[in-house]
Parts: sequence; structure tokens; C-alpha cells
Amino acid sequence: MAALARSAAAVAALALLASAVAGEVFFQEKFDGGWEDRWVKSEWKKEDNTAGEWNHTSGKWNGDADDKGIQTSEDYRFYAISAQYPEFSNKDKTLVLQFSVKHEQDLDCGGGYVKLLPADVDQKKFGGETPYSIMFGPDICGYATKKVHAILTKNGKNHLIKTEVPCETDQLTHVYTLILRPDATYSILIDNVEKQSGSVYDDWDILPAKKKRDPNAKKPEDWEDEEFLPDPEDKKPEGYDDIPKEITEPDATKPEDWDDEEDGEWTAPTIPNPEYKGPWIQKKIKNPNFKGKWKAPLIDNPEFKDDPYIYAFDSLKHIGIELWQVKSGTLFDNILITDDPEYAKKFAEETWGKHKDAEKAAFDEAEKKRLEEESANAKTKDNDDAADEDEGKAAGASDEENKDASGDEKVEEISKDASSSSDKKDEL
Repeated sequence: MAALARSAAAVAALALLASAVAGEVFFQEKFDGGWEDRWVKSEWKKEDNTAGEWNHTSGKWNGDADDKGIQTSEDYRFYAISAQYPEFSNKDKTLVLQFSVKHEQDLDCGGGYVKLLPADVDQKKFGGETPYSIMFGPDICGYATKKVHAILTKNGKNHLIKTEVPCETDQLTHVYTLILRPDATYSILIDNVEKQSGSVYDDWDILPAKKKRDPNAKKPEDWEDEEFLPDPEDKKPEGYDDIPKEITEPDATKPEDWDDEEDGEWTAPTIPNPEYKGPWIQKKIKNPNFKGKWKAPLIDNPEFKDDPYIYAFDSLKHIGIELWQVKSGTLFDNILITDDPEYAKKFAEETWGKHKDAEKAAFDEAEKKRLEEESANAKTKDNDDAADEDEGKAAGASDEENKDASGDEKVEEISKDASSSSDKKDEL
């Protein structure tokens, strides 16, 4: 009965969520039953045995053991998998790409991003060289790279976002959301909180700039761009350059034991001259005619041609996960493609939001257990090292005793030889 009640509650929650959809859901994946029928594992890298396998799991720590995703399972492997949905274009509509990802391995170098792909993709051959429309998600490598990738492909060229958007770096699940709107604005959210927003025109170099500096413009001859000028009223004092840096120490006296023949002619030591102020620098005053640094005026860029669909893609039909991992353990779940940002926000709360506190508690408990085991192992090692040291000392002491005994025997033999020799001498 309890199981039926939970099932009914889950159905009711999903029904409520679905009823809130004002737009359209193009793709939604929670990796529940039958997920393998919806996804195609690529054969890319299989020939050289570097293709990694995916595990269907909720991970080592989670908020719900039944809420599973797919996780990379082998170190030093390439991973490529994709799913298909009905082809669409996001022209004149909002596009929302959202998914959750967790780096259980405490990722030090690797990606956690997904790709939106066009229609003409061979899913069996999907790999690193496959053209994509959008790549989005966290990328971590060492101390230098800890950011959210947002790459838009236009006219065969991949354009990286110019703003730096930091990603999450812990070992818990986080939700990443990219929103592209018909007015060419965008937002990037992490855990339903907006981290970056702006214009596609400004934050990607997809099109040439609308304006550029006039290459034929020249700075006017009377343009003054020096903010400060030497003060003509400030004159160098007479004799300023004659002041020495050092002077003879006035209280110095020749040591009584100084021998001019042996030590040479005595000269008094020098000390810094308190009157010396360094090289003279003329004071400066504000230039009353200062106009600022000159820049050529902006003119219309003849190379610029507006694209009202700079944010849009004609064909979107696949979503793929393609990455290389030195350390495996990245887990993907709850992937969503829709045109409704509010639905995406509610979907995140119904999945990640519902379990994040329990997952954090499970992680904290796992960390506590790990640290306790490490501490116990360290104590065991210390005890073993101490025991080995005691055994070494005991063995050394035994060797010394044997050595001493051997020495006593030798002394006794020498004594006997000496006594025998003395007896022989007396006999003679």
C-alpha cells in the first residue's frame, strides 16, 4: 500500500508539473526504466579500446536511491552517448537547455557538459569531431579552469562565451541551465540561481562589431592628452646638484692601534648625507587644456551585417554527452529541453531540489566514515612501523650480545695462549 501511495503521489506531482507547462517540452530524460532504448552508445574509440562504459546508478551518495542517472565508470576513457527527439528550430522562441551533473570523483580535470546536435548526425559515430550547435556545462582542469562552457556554433565556427562564469567544484549534484531568448538575450543559471545574463551580440563574437574605430582619423594637432604638465613656477634651487649623497662621519676617529705602514693610510668612513634629497624632480600641475586620451571616432562597420536569428538554430534533433575523463565518476541526470523557463525551474525543484538536502547529508556521512577509516589506517600503520622498529632494535641487541660473547671468547683464547707461552718460557 505504501508503494502504491508513493507511486500515486509521484504521478500526481508529474501531472501537476505537466499542467504548468505553458510552452513545449522537446526532450525530457530522468533515466528511469527503458532509458537504454532511448539512448545510443557511440562506437567511437571502441577500436582502440579507449571507449568508456556508462553505469546506471544513483551514485555513492544520493537523496533517493531510486533516482538514477548515467555515470562514467572507467578512468582514462572517452565517453560518447546520444539521444534523439523530434527535430525543431528555436527561431522566434525561447530555448532552455538544462541538466544536472555530479562529480563524485572530486574531479581535477575533465568536463561535465552536454551538446545539442543537428539532424544529420550518425549516432553510432558520434564523437569529439562531430559538429554540434550548442555545447553547455561545467569544465574543470587544475586551478586555472573552473568555468561554465557556453559555445554557440555559427557558420561552421565554434564561438566561446567571452564572460567568465565560475562553475561548482564540489562532489554534489548541481543543475545547469542555459536560456536563449528571441530578443537575443541569454541567462545562465546554476541551481536555479542566475549567474550570468546579457546579449548574444555582446558576449559572443559571432558577428563583426557594429561599430569600429575610423582607420583614417588622425589626432588633431592641438589635441592635448597630457593630464599633468611641469610647473613653470617650480625652479631647482641653486647648488642642489652639488649636494653629495654621502659625507664623512664627523665623529669618526682613527683607531689607536691603526698602523699606517701595515694598514695603509686611514680615511674616515662615510655616512648618508641628511641634506641630500635625491635627483630634483620638478612639480607638476593639472593641464587646463587636457582633453583625455585621444581615440579615433566610431563609425559604422561596413563588414557588419545583422543576423536577427543570431540566437537561433535551424535544426536541433539530438542531445549528446561526449567527454574525456582521467578520473571517472561524473553522473548526469534530469536532462530537459523546452521553451518554457518556468517549467524548467519547477522541473529542477521537483528533481534536484527535492533530494539535495538528503544528498548533502549522505555525502557528509560518507566523508565522516572515510576520514575515520583513514585515521584508523594511519594508526595501524604507525603501530606496525613501531613494531618493526622494536624488532629491529631487539635484533640489533642480540647481534651485539653475540658479538660481545665472541669477543670474550677471543680474549680468553689470547689469555690462554699468553699463559702457555709464559709456562714454556719458565721451562726454558
